[in-house]
Amino acid sequence: MERIYFDNAATTSLDPKVLEAMMPYLTEKFGNPSSIYSYGREARMAVEQARKSVARDLGARPSEIFFTSGGTESSNTVLRAAVYDLGCTHIISSPIEHHATLHTVEYLKKTAGIKVSYLSILPDGHIDIENLEALLAENPDKAIVSIMHANNEIGNMIDMEAVGTICKKYNAYFHSDTVQTVGHFPFNLANTTVDFITGAGHKFHGPKGVGILYINEKIKISPLLHGGAQERNMRAGTENLYGIVGFAKALEMATEHYEQDSTYIKSLKKYMYDQLVEKIPTVSFNGDSFGESLYTLLSVNFPKNEKTEMILFNLDIHHVCSSGGSACSSGAQQGSHVIQALNKKEDLVTIRFSFCKYNTTLEIDKVVNLLTTLL
Repeated sequence: MERIYFDNAATTSLDPKVLEAMMPYLTEKFGNPSSIYSYGREARMAVEQARKSVARDLGARPSEIFFTSGGTESSNTVLRAAVYDLGCTHIISSPIEHHATLHTVEYLKKTAGIKVSYLSILPDGHIDIENLEALLAENPDKAIVSIMHANNEIGNMIDMEAVGTICKKYNAYFHSDTVQTVGHFPFNLANTTVDFITGAGHKFHGPKGVGILYINEKIKISPLLHGGAQERNMRAGTENLYGIVGFAKALEMATEHYEQDSTYIKSLKKYMYDQLVEKIPTVSFNGDSFGESLYTLLSVNFPKNEKTEMILFNLDIHHVCSSGGSACSSGAQQGSHVIQALNKKEDLVTIRFSFCKYNTTLEIDKVVNLLTTLL
C-alpha cells in the first residue's frame, strides 16, 4: 500500500520546481557568497535576489529580512535580544506556544531573572486578548509579547492586528511565531503592527534547514551567533545558499497560487471533518476548526480505550502518517502541552491530520474507512 502523508504541519515534501531552482547552487554555482571573485559574486547575487523576492512576497523591505536556519533559531534570536538588547524585563506569552518559544522563555527566566506571564486560554483554544491588555496595563515594565500567529497543534489563529495594536498602546514589542502561516497566508508587513516574525521553508514545500527572521527596520538588535559579518552582521556563518534560493522560490510559488491552493486544501479539511462526523459518531475536535483557524489542519479526538491508545501506531502500520496531540501508550509521545492547556478530559486520544495541495479526497476516504476498522 502506498503511504498516505497527513502530517504536513510537521514538514512538507519539496516541490520539484523548488528543487529545480536549487540545483545549480548544489552543483556548478557553489561559490561562497563572501568571496570576491566571480563564483562568490554569483552566489552573493543569488542570496540578495532571494532576499528581495521574500521581502516582496511579505510586504517588507529587503533590509528587514534575515536568513536563518529556521523558526527555532529566529525565535531564539528575538527573545534573547529582547532581554539583552532592548531592555525587556517582562515576557508575555501563552502556554500553547511552540517549544522554541516556551523553552527559550523559561531559559531567560532562569538565567536573566526576567518576569514571565502566560495568557489565559479560552475553551475554544483562542488566547484571552482581554487578559493580554490587563497584563500590560498592570505591569509598567518594558515587555515583549510573544504569541504565535497560528497554533501548530490545533490550528487556532490570533488577530495579529488586534494584538499588535494593544502592544503598541502599551509600548511593548510584539513577536509572532508565524512558522505555520508564512507560505500559507498573505502578509503585508509594512502595514502590520508586528516587530518580529519567523518562517521556515519546509512548511510550504521548500527545503529544511532554512528560515527567515523579519525585524522591523526601526529596531536594532545584536546577533545570536557571532563570528562573521554575514547577513549584514546579524548572523555569523556561511549562508545556506541553495536553501535560501529554495526558500524564496517556494514562497514565490505559494504566494502566486495562494487562492487556488488554499481553497483546495480548505475543501479537503471540510471533507475529512464531514466524513469523520458521519462515520464515527464519537469523534470530537479541538480548537476553532472553521473559525479563525489554519485551513491546513484538523485536530481530532477519539474516546480513549485500548484500541485508540495504539491508534497512531496502527495508522503507521497501515502506511498512514499523522501525529498525536496527546500521550499514547507506545511511549512515542510525552503528551501535548497544548491539549492539556485546553483542559480537555483525559479520556480522549488526539490525532492531528494536516493537509497540502498534493493530498486527495480519495486518501481521506481510505483513512476514514481505516479508522472505522481500528476504533
